[in-house]
Amino acid sequence: MPHTVRAVVARAKGEPVSIEAIEVPDPGPGEVLVAVQACGVCHTDLHYREGAINDDFPFLLGHEASGIIEEVGEGVTNVAPGDFVILNWRAVCGSCRACRRGRPWYCFDTLNAAQKMTLDGVELSPALGIGAFAEKTLVAAGQATKVDPTASPEAAGLVGCGVMAGLGAAMNTGGVGRGDSVAVFGCGGVGNAAIAGARLAGAHTIIGIDIDAGKLDLAREFGATHTIDSSS
Repeated sequence: MPHTVRAVVARAKGEPVSIEAIEVPDPGPGEVLVAVQACGVCHTDLHYREGAINDDFPFLLGHEASGIIEEVGEGVTNVAPGDFVILNWRAVCGSCRACRRGRPWYCFDTLNAAQKMTLDGVELSPALGIGAFAEKTLVAAGQATKVDPTASPEAAGLVGCGVMAGLGAAMNTGGVGRGDSVAVFGCGGVGNAAIAGARLAGAHTIIGIDIDAGKLDLAREFGATHTIDSSS
């Protein structure tokens, strides 16, 4: 039986978002139903509302989230009801050339939930395949990663977007290695995650560059060895 929940929806380009009652299906094969505990606000959500991603309105916003697995569909083995999870953009296939080479971030055949959540019978487009500005959301099982249940839901949710974007930029795309020198321009959430990734990868010199002194203070906490205030 579908679940009726409250959610934040962008109905049309540039219009104010609204809280609506939407329908979320029971999970089908390879899908999970997640009771959302926390969801961060990412600038990407604004891009969706402004039509800068695509024109597939209405959008169910939100993607930087954590929650509790409520139900699982047939064949799901990686998570179980009651598990605390973070949500990620897409489930990698595990079998394409990129996945077989150990580079799943380049997966050619990522997955989202096959079933659609709806508003008044109209299919919703979930932001980044998640749509977590809702009391519950439906995702592919591979989009849910089990984490320590004692973690703060608000902090854990950030891992699914800003943290993995920054860490991945440094450790995967950038290929930072031991002894390297790295400069990171912009020390917000993603930038500081890149600084942390560079530190984990063993970089020797990590320079954080920003116009905000407070962000530069945070950059040092995340591992910057040097900072530059580019406002002066």
